[in-house]
Amino acid sequence: MAEIYVPAESHFIGKTISESGLPEQDINVLTLYRGDTVIPNPKVSRALESGDKLLCFGKLDAMKKLVPLSARRKRKPRIKPLDD
Repeated sequence: MAEIYVPAESHFIGKTISESGLPEQDINVLTLYRGDTVIPNPKVSRALESGDKLLCFGKLDAMKKLVPLSARRKRKPRIKPLDD
């Protein structure tokens, strides 16, 4: 699960969820947050607007590709030893 934010400069603005290509990437939009409005299980015909937040379920690699390289954080995984 991941929350995807649609910024003002996004190419998704004005496109429907279906036209955005998310369903083809096996990303399901579970909830759309638009201002103070919560839209659970939005239809794929719903158009996206600037500032929308999408709660999505799908393949992590596909969702990571939606984040521009310049905005990605560089993280090192923390390795913890297993208890005996």
